[in-house]
Amino acid sequence: MSEQSNPTATTDTADATDKAFSPDGPTLRRRHRRAVGQLALCVLVLVPWTVYLAVSLPDRFEARYWPMVWVGFDVMLLVSLAGAGMAVWLRRQILVPMSFVAATLLVCDAWFDVSLSWGRGDVWGSMASAVLVELPLAVLLVMRARRVLKISARLAWQRLGQAGEPPPLYKLPLFVTLASPSSIQSDLKESEDA
Repeated sequence: MSEQSNPTATTDTADATDKAFSPDGPTLRRRHRRAVGQLALCVLVLVPWTVYLAVSLPDRFEARYWPMVWVGFDVMLLVSLAGAGMAVWLRRQILVPMSFVAATLLVCDAWFDVSLSWGRGDVWGSMASAVLVELPLAVLLVMRARRVLKISARLAWQRLGQAGEPPPLYKLPLFVTLASPSSIQSDLKESEDA
């Protein structure tokens, strides 16, 4: 028999899924703890690694595959910008991560261009490119992604029946569309008290 002929089986499955993925459900709590632990470990490992690099890297280094490094980096930048542009054109939420990836790569590109040309005659061209093109474009991409997040949060807020405007993004619960209005209010109160 199909599930259509047994509506209680479908309802039971939906209820189990809702409980597993509720904001206070065990699955999301476990994933939250794991993500916090993984990020904390990354930070703890990166601190001594950065100190080690600061004291051990040579002042000069000859790179054998220099063109491949820069062309590869620019290809990644091109793909992320094209992906963000395609997401805007198609009106898809993937715009948010693609914009952040492209903005991050633009900031890195500006940093490396200026840093690697420091003390040479072409530093002014690198600085002009960073200040006039790369950094403004990165800011524009982040602001657009932020606007999409705020509009999505406002729509979710309204669909949950909440009055007024949603709180700022840094105070908004991660899964606002899954949250009940009472759990949102308690999360906001906890973040204000902290």
